[in-house]
Amino acid sequence: MSISITPRLGLPNLGLGVGLRNKHFNYLLHNPAGVDWFEIISENFMDDFGFASHVLMHVRRQVPVVMHGVSLSVGSTDPINYTYLQKLKELAAKVEPEWISDHLCWTGVAYTNTHDLLPMPMTEESLAHVADRVLKIQDYLQRPLILENPSTYLQFKASTMPEWEFLSALAKQTGCGLLLDVNNVFVSAHNHGYDAANYINSLPHEHIVQMHIAGPTDCGALLVDTHDQPVPSEVWGLYAQAQAITGGVSTLLEWDAQIPEYPELLDELFKAREVLKGNIPQTAIHQTPDMPVSNPVDFQLQASNG
Repeated sequence: MSISITPRLGLPNLGLGVGLRNKHFNYLLHNPAGVDWFEIISENFMDDFGFASHVLMHVRRQVPVVMHGVSLSVGSTDPINYTYLQKLKELAAKVEPEWISDHLCWTGVAYTNTHDLLPMPMTEESLAHVADRVLKIQDYLQRPLILENPSTYLQFKASTMPEWEFLSALAKQTGCGLLLDVNNVFVSAHNHGYDAANYINSLPHEHIVQMHIAGPTDCGALLVDTHDQPVPSEVWGLYAQAQAITGGVSTLLEWDAQIPEYPELLDELFKAREVLKGNIPQTAIHQTPDMPVSNPVDFQLQASNG
């Protein structure tokens, strides 16, 4: 596939959107979408021809839809899973999404999916490995792949470059797009002690196709990407910076736990309009000192202990 340097890969600014979640299915069947676009979790709609699929196609007839996956495992050393890609391609043929995205991570090894987004070693070797896989995936899907920066809680000692350099090189070598999760930048920058503003400034902005905003939780030693709180002032500030640098790209509010009613969700999303006018909401980061944090190791231990 030839490498495009067209700003945002020629993909449109869709405006303001939210994730399509089960809690809002009945509301959306009886009310207008009220947003410019929806993002779906691709895996939730693969091999699904029931009620969820019916709701998806109902909203698809109203506004554009983007497919966002969590199991591509582009960083894994397992062979590329073409069975998964075939299902992704079939879903795309049905939904006709504006684009398909996933994460810069690996989600498993030895054909076992951990259902978690695990961090990559940031080395020249892993960059070459991922770039080769991205090119093959784009060739198979016949469209650019959009990759998101994940939130991380540990780093590999072997890493030789910061994440923004890795993503920049990957985008330039493969022509892939970037999904800039502003909240993830904020969370990872806090956890690893780097400058979030410099991270955003250092990316190749012509490759940024979409942004995510969300609310994290301060667990004391770490910020955790919980997606269950209003967007804090710090994330809104980084969002304003990123939108100014890019000239404006599609924005999605992620809220995946303790999800508010749909009108309240839209109220939080539409704060983005005020942010772009320079009015940053004064919202503190939710704090809890003892929130249990799930991880694949705990999951496996619990499973093995019955």
